[in-house]
Amino acid sequence: MKKLVFILAAILSMNVQAQSSQKAEKLLNSVSSKVKAYNNMVIEFKYALENKAENVSQETRGDVSIAGDKYVLNLMGTTQMFDGKKIYTIIPEDEEINISNYVEEDNNSITPSKMFSFYEDGYNYQMDITQNVKGREIQYVKLTPKDSNAEIKNILLGIDSQTKHIYNLIQTQENGTKVTITVKSFKTDQPLAKNLFTFNEDRYSDYYINRLD
Repeated sequence: MKKLVFILAAILSMNVQAQSSQKAEKLLNSVSSKVKAYNNMVIEFKYALENKAENVSQETRGDVSIAGDKYVLNLMGTTQMFDGKKIYTIIPEDEEINISNYVEEDNNSITPSKMFSFYEDGYNYQMDITQNVKGREIQYVKLTPKDSNAEIKNILLGIDSQTKHIYNLIQTQENGTKVTITVKSFKTDQPLAKNLFTFNEDRYSDYYINRLD
């Protein structure tokens, strides 16, 4: 009898997990479909990094402009631009620019242009808690890498239930480091400059340019 109860409980648990996974997939797909319909997005965000064991804590603000796969990211005094083929990392403090080719299969990080679709490959996901943030209902989805050797332990993706926009992303790594990105401003279909995603080398004649590829 006890064995039968255990088997029934296990089956019930599997069914609940499957339903949770299906609901999470449906919610994530609705987020992805919505943002892909925009011509572009301009996002201001707060970036926080914390590792209590190492006594590390830092917080700053940044912004990113995204149009398709292209983006310009400003964070911690550095600008990173992706024009669809190459990544340009501009470091004014060192008067240095690193230029590299983008190779998708070698890039496991969550880049700005992949922020709304990175989960589509390599993750299992389940519905998590719901929180009320200043009157907004934020539904969290927990993503766990399928690769057991991944440096990322899990990711919590907070989604505004009404707008279907991402409110925040909380990434926890195996070494205990936690990175939280919280969206402060989300604008869509903005009048962006035509050359925003074009690198003009003439503007940086005094910089050392390091071509990595």
